[in-house]
Amino acid sequence: MSMSRPRKIVVLVASVVSLLLLCCCGGVTVLLLNRADDEGEQLISTSFNCGQGGPVDPDAELPRIQQYSAEQIRNAAIIINVGKSLKMPPRAWVIAVATAMQESQLTNLGHLGKKNDHDSQGMFQQRPSSGWGTPAQVRDPVYSSTKFYQKLRTIKGWDKLPLTRAAQKVQISAYPDAYAKHEPIATQIVNQLADGAANAVGDSLSMECASAGKVAASGWTVPLKAPVGSGFRTASRPTHQGVDLSVEKHRPILAAASGVVSMVKCDEDFRGRQTCNVDGYPGKGGCGWMVEIIHAGNVMTRYCHLVQRPLVRENQQVAAGEMIGRVGSSGNSSGPHLHFEVHLNNDRSRHGAVDPVQFMQKTGAPLGREE
Repeated sequence: MSMSRPRKIVVLVASVVSLLLLCCCGGVTVLLLNRADDEGEQLISTSFNCGQGGPVDPDAELPRIQQYSAEQIRNAAIIINVGKSLKMPPRAWVIAVATAMQESQLTNLGHLGKKNDHDSQGMFQQRPSSGWGTPAQVRDPVYSSTKFYQKLRTIKGWDKLPLTRAAQKVQISAYPDAYAKHEPIATQIVNQLADGAANAVGDSLSMECASAGKVAASGWTVPLKAPVGSGFRTASRPTHQGVDLSVEKHRPILAAASGVVSMVKCDEDFRGRQTCNVDGYPGKGGCGWMVEIIHAGNVMTRYCHLVQRPLVRENQQVAAGEMIGRVGSSGNSSGPHLHFEVHLNNDRSRHGAVDPVQFMQKTGAPLGREE
């Protein structure tokens, strides 16, 4: 395969800050960055470009990405380049890379004898007996990637499905929910190997940044197109755990990414009252009507001050960009706005909170009104 190498990708590294949880009107300024876990692995920040430079050549010198070997990263680069050559948009690249991470850890596996799942082989564990091709073909990274994309293309609305559902419709796996956990790192890999392509509009070949509320290839979108008002843990409001997106009442609020609704409630105020169907006021306390959603990678988003009972229910699966409620001013609020929080590791406390502005910037779905 002949593929051109783009300009260098800028890698931004830093550390995640511990924060506080509280609900009310909020702010801006972020520092989401590389976070080391117990094994010392890091979540690597990636390019703020949107794929205009194109994917790297798999045969060129490739960047080191987390614990993956040079051969595994080369396989990921092949998957991405095949997707581009087939004119599949960047959301497909993220889905394909995440699928291969789950199926083979980006390794081109041969027949493993008794350990084999039937006769599955190659990066995507495709089965010759099921018509995917000969054993030699499914062990060819270009061939197996091509077959994956060709099948994905036949799935109606695949680009609107949560990653795990899109992958499952192609793979028919015994573990249909396993793909989602790879989405965040697959996004980083695509960004580093394709000039920030996961920041581009996910269902388009234009490689335009996902502004104006479009869903990025990363699977994220803005919950509300609005200017950012009160900021995250500012000097005047150090316990403010999110940012405020200020607009008029009743504007639709969207799920920032696909996930499962983990909480819907009328949050109690400082006096223990659940009075959310009326406008609140500063000092009342509580989030008013609120929603929490758990996304891939155990990221949780929180949406506060809705005008009425949210449109979703607990345990409901939602897609990125799906309407979950409308802007209001319930709870500890001085006027209509959406208070929006992001928490890592599904930690609902202040310790899990990170600044939504920088987090959303890194997903390719920056907050704030488009210029």
